[in-house]
Amino acid sequence: MGNSLVGFLKKWKDIAPVRLIVCSFFLVILVGTFLLFLPLSARDGRPTHILDAFFTATSATCVTGLVVFDTWIHWNEFGQVVILMLIQIGGLGLVTFTTGINLLLRKKMGFRNLVLARDNVSGSTLDIRGLIKTILGFTFLCEGLGAAILMLRFVPKFGLRGVWISIFNAVSAYCNAGFDILGFERENGSLMNYSGDGLVCLTTSALIILGGLGFTVISDFYTTQIHTRFHKEKPLPLNFHSRLVLVSTGVLLLACTIAFFVCEYGNTMKGMNFFERLNTSFFQSASARTAGFASIDIAAEHDFTKIITIVLMFIGASPASTGGGVKTTTIVVLTATVFGAMSGREDTVIHHRKVDKLTVYRSLAIVILALLVVLFTTGIILSFNEDISGVDALFEAVSAFATVGLSANVTPQLKVIPKIAVALTMFVGRVGPVSLALAIIMRRGKNNGAVLPEGKIIVG
Repeated sequence: MGNSLVGFLKKWKDIAPVRLIVCSFFLVILVGTFLLFLPLSARDGRPTHILDAFFTATSATCVTGLVVFDTWIHWNEFGQVVILMLIQIGGLGLVTFTTGINLLLRKKMGFRNLVLARDNVSGSTLDIRGLIKTILGFTFLCEGLGAAILMLRFVPKFGLRGVWISIFNAVSAYCNAGFDILGFERENGSLMNYSGDGLVCLTTSALIILGGLGFTVISDFYTTQIHTRFHKEKPLPLNFHSRLVLVSTGVLLLACTIAFFVCEYGNTMKGMNFFERLNTSFFQSASARTAGFASIDIAAEHDFTKIITIVLMFIGASPASTGGGVKTTTIVVLTATVFGAMSGREDTVIHHRKVDKLTVYRSLAIVILALLVVLFTTGIILSFNEDISGVDALFEAVSAFATVGLSANVTPQLKVIPKIAVALTMFVGRVGPVSLALAIIMRRGKNNGAVLPEGKIIVG
């Protein structure tokens, strides 16, 4: 028995970091499934169907927001706490969360744990301690301030219940999860009752954007802009990655706000005044990329608007963030590569900076694998749910992969096989298709440094 335990621990210690990260997410999902399955999690005091519990746990851990039934109506306070904990752990990443706790308790970390934490947040091993502390501090600060601002609206309206609603929605927004507990006002209504409420929508939008920027950008901004000012030093320029993320995020927000405003002006936003329409358009632009909150009826949108949303969801947030998708920088790299090829350039160049080939190959791999997963899931949905349109099925599949959570009222209609496929798609989208592939096929001891003959291939 003792030798078996020692052998198990030794094998666990030798697991590659990327594989351990994938396993940690799956383990959290299993624990969440068990807790949500229990009768004490449901409002009616009955066990929840195991598949529905698994789907909800996956959606919460993968910070997606797709639900088979309204969160407030089905889950009691205990179930809601479980969901919120899954969202927080899933948003930060289990490795980030546990590493941060160890650092806060001043426990020592070995080199392997530092590498594992680095891979989880895409940071630097040399500065991982500072990065994790910044992540946790900034996360809890944003969630706390967001909850406090939301209380200004919800506490006067709902009393003490408004405190819990504010905390839940703030954490869900920052983690880009899209879960809400306002179903007692309107079942599966998300934030539709607050489409014209600037305080609720702008606060939620700010949390979504901050959570979607990426922890490395936040750390860089703190180090170069805030920390230097505290020490009365001249602010330093942001690094190349941070500038790229901020510019691409700003461009997407502006372009998509205009697109939503134009496309839905006389449709889902009919009856709103100009500023309410502008507020709703900006909110949907921020939420559609990865958060999953809705201030309008998604099912009633024009198909063209849904296609715009599909593109937004597929792009998603930025690397090392609480959001999903293929990531903004991935799309920027591939776009620059395409324009470079059209110009006859051999290298990918962004703002007078050459992008290394490995980054280009990885970006291409991410997008191709993402498309394959999305198309496969869309096919499964259409095969078993014939009453769902192709656009809505594609919308659901992309929403699952990009861990967004928006749905054209498709999720409650899913049959068993499509429901399993969508849950697995959420998992793949959260851990990343490339990371999952590496976790499955990774082998030690392979000689990857062999010199191979060049193969000439004509393309195009």
